[in-house]
Amino acid sequence: RCKNLSVSFWNSYWMLPSDVCGMNCFWEAAFRYDYMKTHPSEKMHLAVVACGERLEETVTMLRSAIIFSIKPLHFHIFAEDQLHESFKDILEEFPYEGKVNYTLYPITFPSESAAEWKKLFKPCASQRLFLPLILKNVDSLLYVDTDILFLRPVDDIWSFLGKFNSTQIAAMAPEHEEPRIGWYNRFARHPYYGVTGINSGVMLMNMTRIRRKYFKNDMTPVRLQWGEILMPLLKKYKLNITWGDQDLLNIMFFHNPESLYVFPCQWNYRPDHCIYGSNCKAAEEEGIFILHGNRGVYHDDKQPTFRAVYEAIRNYSFGDDLVHSLLQPLEQELQKTTHTYCGRVYKVFIKQLTKSIRDLYARRSKG
Repeated sequence: RCKNLSVSFWNSYWMLPSDVCGMNCFWEAAFRYDYMKTHPSEKMHLAVVACGERLEETVTMLRSAIIFSIKPLHFHIFAEDQLHESFKDILEEFPYEGKVNYTLYPITFPSESAAEWKKLFKPCASQRLFLPLILKNVDSLLYVDTDILFLRPVDDIWSFLGKFNSTQIAAMAPEHEEPRIGWYNRFARHPYYGVTGINSGVMLMNMTRIRRKYFKNDMTPVRLQWGEILMPLLKKYKLNITWGDQDLLNIMFFHNPESLYVFPCQWNYRPDHCIYGSNCKAAEEEGIFILHGNRGVYHDDKQPTFRAVYEAIRNYSFGDDLVHSLLQPLEQELQKTTHTYCGRVYKVFIKQLTKSIRDLYARRSKG
């Protein structure tokens, strides 16, 4: 079916490289559509935390989620009070077509320790730790940082929930693929998951399981629930952690490794995957699925490949032709970045995007 799609639609534009599809595409698509068939009315819940100057970046992320996703989306937006009206004004202009709902929340931490949590790492970043306790009626949730861009449907990462075994409660990607440039394995002064740690910028959670679980820890022989373990962890390790809440999650899953599902690097592709040479093999083969522009690379000239993708999605107008208004101009900009390490592999930035556009038009052609 994957190969046939290129015949029916893509002859109108250009053919995809043969390595984009094949049997891997077939089995992946088969699982994805089987999951959606058995969960037809399921709404996908996506959460983000926005503080400071992150309004435009957050809106661009939400736009990328809307463009390709299939099932309905509910955005849970945690933002500082002064950003709420701006979010409302922008989101009300989106062409939802009944596909998207949103809820705005204030930034809230436990009252007895609010100041300590708010100043941990970046302002408001640790809000994500409390989502299972705040969103008590949400069963499952995809949390993403504001600097995330979806290059394929949210449905596809959401379907990983169906792959969790009986002990897994969350899914994240490794912090690094190459230990020689890894941060945790070279510098961390606390326990961390696996060989190179995990990155929490894209975190899929079965929150019902999180709320029910009792976690092993190195503070007491008694297992603690999510709401009980956070403050003791912070008190024990606050002088030894660099990356705030992400470090606390690493410590937690170090002691409970059976609880984590690890997805490949193309689901959380960051500058570290290319600035020292390409080291995400899965992205080289299949393209980038979710782009994570940490280090502020969407807003400076250090990594023009990342900035080009961000600006292309930010400037795209809903309803315009995706090939002529998004994909072709983006490829032209990416070709100007080949003087950088990431630019040398610029095709991984559009390989999956090309397929996502083709699949979208194929779905539309079938009504």
